[in-house]
Amino acid sequence: MGLTRLTTTVRKLAGRGKAFAAEFLVDTGAVDSLAPAKALRKAGIKPEGKNVYELAGARPVELEYGFARVSLMGQETVTPIIFGPEGSEPIIGVLALGGLGISVDPKTRSLTRERARSLK
Repeated sequence: MGLTRLTTTVRKLAGRGKAFAAEFLVDTGAVDSLAPAKALRKAGIKPEGKNVYELAGARPVELEYGFARVSLMGQETVTPIIFGPEGSEPIIGVLALGGLGISVDPKTRSLTRERARSLK
């Protein structure tokens, strides 16, 4: 089974300004999204607080998080984003995917936009 990556753009909540665009790894095991802190700051995204996160193969680490406007597959949503270590691979988590109504087929790793979103 291969990895799924998706071209994604993140920017600050208000206004257009600069943006950070990259290939993000689609990670259905990650709740929040993550991008290198330097890239997020350059895009004008500001830290709002800190949380303890467990990165792949590592001990828990305290990292800053903020909120970003995320665009992918022709859709846009607002989601929490973690200020990752320098050189970290950008990750798109399930909160952003769910906010966009995008699901991942676990067998094919393909992404599909839901035709209708459940309010049940």
